[in-house]
Amino acid sequence: MTVLILAPERDFTADRMVKALELRDVPVARVDTAWFPQKASVDAELRDGRWVGALSAGGRVIALEGLRSIWYRNPGAFTFPAELSPTERHWAMTETKLGLGGVLASLPVPWINHPSRNADASYKPVQLVTAARCGLTVADTLVTNEPAAVKRFAASGETVTKALGAPAIREEGRRKVAFTHRLDESDLADLRGVEVNAHQFQRWIPKSYEARVIVVGNRLFAAAIHAQSAETYVDWRNDYGALRYEQVDTPANVATGVREYCVALGLTYGAFDFVIRPDGEWVFLECNAGGQYGWIEDEIEAPITETLADLLEKGNAA
Repeated sequence: MTVLILAPERDFTADRMVKALELRDVPVARVDTAWFPQKASVDAELRDGRWVGALSAGGRVIALEGLRSIWYRNPGAFTFPAELSPTERHWAMTETKLGLGGVLASLPVPWINHPSRNADASYKPVQLVTAARCGLTVADTLVTNEPAAVKRFAASGETVTKALGAPAIREEGRRKVAFTHRLDESDLADLRGVEVNAHQFQRWIPKSYEARVIVVGNRLFAAAIHAQSAETYVDWRNDYGALRYEQVDTPANVATGVREYCVALGLTYGAFDFVIRPDGEWVFLECNAGGQYGWIEDEIEAPITETLADLLEKGNAA
């Protein structure tokens, strides 16, 4: 039985997993949904209440009924012929999402994570409420498009703004990132544009360091992230070269909270980010259900890939 990896064509973490499974003699197939429909196709027929048939991609024919597990690594969007009109493209995208996506989503195999669970878990307001219900400390947060609300919230303490979704966009032929930003007087004096869409504002948490906690099933791997520049102190994604890492133990209450969080949202895998205050309290920031772990694995020499491989190998072949 085969492990199906749905991942972007260029993803070194997926590369690592393919190698790990091959070393175990576990059949593995890797597909980027961006190949569909130009370099991939589906032939699925409903028989006795189950989809059977094949997904063809990359020169391989992958039997749907021969899968043991699926690893969802944020594959690319479907890529349609350039000659389609915007209306045709929208129609094709919707039909393919509901058709191919629906067939895959209904397969009775273990997912890490099921895309529907990832979608539910992507909402930051849901994350914060779930974390609080699971006993984790969360930062005071405002979601608004009203300038007056921003000023009211900022008047109560130092405030940062951060993206509710993926912080990166492509514009003018290059990649731009919206890093966490501490609001100052000039920001609050000119809030034009806030009314256009919803924004997230959050209380600034004084920090000794930050931590990423990777949850794989019932196992936790935690890395302290120490900023070594003013920019990375505000947002460590600013400069990976200005960071220092060390393996740390997750406090018992935090470990319990993140496990309960994963159960509540149906996640087998999650990448949790915390701020650790000077008094030692861990404050939840977010959980990326498809978050990267490869560089953390290397920095703290944690067997994250092997632990994930254990679950993928087990799958429906147990």
